[in-house]
Amino acid sequence: MRHILRQLAYYVPDIDAAARAHSAAFGSGPFLTLRHIQLKQTLHRGVERDWVHSSAYGQHGDLMIEFVSQHSDGPSAITDVFPAGSQLYGLHHTACFVDDLDAAIADFEVQGMPLAQVSESHAGMRFAFVDATATLGHMIELYASGGGIEEFYAMVSDASKNWDGSEPVRELGEL
Repeated sequence: MRHILRQLAYYVPDIDAAARAHSAAFGSGPFLTLRHIQLKQTLHRGVERDWVHSSAYGQHGDLMIEFVSQHSDGPSAITDVFPAGSQLYGLHHTACFVDDLDAAIADFEVQGMPLAQVSESHAGMRFAFVDATATLGHMIELYASGGGIEEFYAMVSDASKNWDGSEPVRELGEL
């Protein structure tokens, strides 16, 4: 298997309401929220942009579920799929880990899935969105190994183990 899917991510108007609804429907969670995430750098379609978003991360079996909302104005991988002001929401991306981010981007490009956005967190975590909307109907997020992403996924997964269903939405903090 080339790339194991680690996450399903949904663009929603309210991450808390979506997380509570998913938890009630499927028993997923708890969902850990990060609000107003500001990144060190984001290049969208080759243009530097501010991309500020909030996310709720929870676990459902072996898959992380993410609910994301965008706060910044302007183009992004989110608005490529769900145009600003459209009131459209839904599955935005799947995600996987890759050993070599640049090589994976090039590989997806050859498959007709061009780079839409590449970002770096203040902690040095690099990730990219390749545009698979023409073939798969959504973006694919590629996480470069390292930079703490594996530990973050493990933390979310560990929070779900022996979870009693209380407090389905919990704050991780603000960045």
